[in-house]
Amino acid sequence: MKLRILLITIILLSTELMLGQSEEMTSELYKTYEKFKEVSLDKRRIKHTNIKPLVDKFHKNSKFTVNKVGQSIEGRDLNLISIGKGKTNVFLWSQMHGDEPTATQAIFDILNFLDSDDFSKEKKKILKKLTLHFLPMLNPDGAEVFTRRNALGVDINRDALRLQSPEGKTLKRVRDSLNAEFGFNLHDQSTYYNAERTDKPATISYLAPAYNYEKEINDVRANAMKVIVYMNSIIQKYAPGQVGRYSDDFEPRAFGDNITKWGTSAILIESGGYLNDVEKQEIRKLNYVSILSAIYTIANGDYNDIAVEDYNKIPQNDRKLFNLKIKNLTYELNGKPYKIDLGINRIEVDNRENTDFYNVGRIVDLGDLSTYYGYETFDAEGYKIVAGTLYPTMIASSTSYERLNALSMLKKGYGYVKMAKLPDVRYTSKPMTVLKVTKATPKLDVNVGRNPTFLLQKNGVNEYAVVNGYLINLNGENPNFKNGLIYK
Repeated sequence: MKLRILLITIILLSTELMLGQSEEMTSELYKTYEKFKEVSLDKRRIKHTNIKPLVDKFHKNSKFTVNKVGQSIEGRDLNLISIGKGKTNVFLWSQMHGDEPTATQAIFDILNFLDSDDFSKEKKKILKKLTLHFLPMLNPDGAEVFTRRNALGVDINRDALRLQSPEGKTLKRVRDSLNAEFGFNLHDQSTYYNAERTDKPATISYLAPAYNYEKEINDVRANAMKVIVYMNSIIQKYAPGQVGRYSDDFEPRAFGDNITKWGTSAILIESGGYLNDVEKQEIRKLNYVSILSAIYTIANGDYNDIAVEDYNKIPQNDRKLFNLKIKNLTYELNGKPYKIDLGINRIEVDNRENTDFYNVGRIVDLGDLSTYYGYETFDAEGYKIVAGTLYPTMIASSTSYERLNALSMLKKGYGYVKMAKLPDVRYTSKPMTVLKVTKATPKLDVNVGRNPTFLLQKNGVNEYAVVNGYLINLNGENPNFKNGLIYK
């Protein structure tokens, strides 16, 4: 009996030591991240031409093996980048949806890390036990025009059964050839997801996909759950309360669900939203830390000692976030005052080259929004909505417009200007709405689907404005404002 107790104690101490070493490593990973960040990928709208020179760089590097494993419909190469000599294959693929690039950037950060001389002890252990295989940007045709689907219009993540897309066929063939023990399915999710019953965005969401409608848990799925529990414990240090659990409803056409069924412990990572991180660079960093932490615990094998039951303690994803929530606002209609809340989101509209975007604000809900949250929330108790008026002087051109003091004009109640010669673009950097000469001044319309542009008045004084869905402090700075609109 004493010997048994001693053995159990030794095992527990060994496990605590390994976990402590893993957590110490992840702390250093976070601190040193900038050293490995791939600086050429600093925007979300990346294309195949942006990653090609990086793939070529690793192709010339003797530490790595790079193989062309397929082509997209439009003929762009799909490459598998591999490193390590271990018996356990770990397969990671990203950007199955062309407008979900966060993990593609993180993959190249991880490859830079693996190519460096840093963390040599930890990397030696990883690469002795594991062989890592990365397939970045599975849907390069979608990435070219920053859209979810491939050139055929197919959602690759719903093509696991029919395999009609060349990208889906490549993913299936690579998974089968590797017979990977672990697979990381890397996506982006809507920034409007929150961790259930909280005002925290679901910055990272995880899922161990089900392999049948009954959502049964076998060893394959259980191992994915255990690794997710470990990753969650790491992310909580840097984004506390901002982790969600994606719905595990079985989808028979989806790759994650089928990959679990085929015998690979599939781990879905969804990159959501983070305050003031429009280009998702902080979320990219969390991907980097999360994935490398997972790889390290797989190499150590210490994930085996994690309780599967802890997986269900991660809050579920909910979708109750707005970019801007205005509550307790007074709105007069037909001579009567009403108290309402407004939920406002800002939609991204791409430029012609799909390299940048401007925002168009929309009211997406109104009424009692007390169970919803905002990245930014403004209590408008005592404020009423007032329509902005047209500035009486015609503006000749963009040059003249740039000299205007927009805040001063908004304070005086002016929300619109007319411009004789409009620029080619449909947006402006000032918090003002620009109209063409023949365009009538829009009437105040506070309804779902409308662009939120109005003044917030208290005791007869214009103190705030909402311009294209951005809350503007008329007596302060507004660093997060992106653009107003030009109506042609």
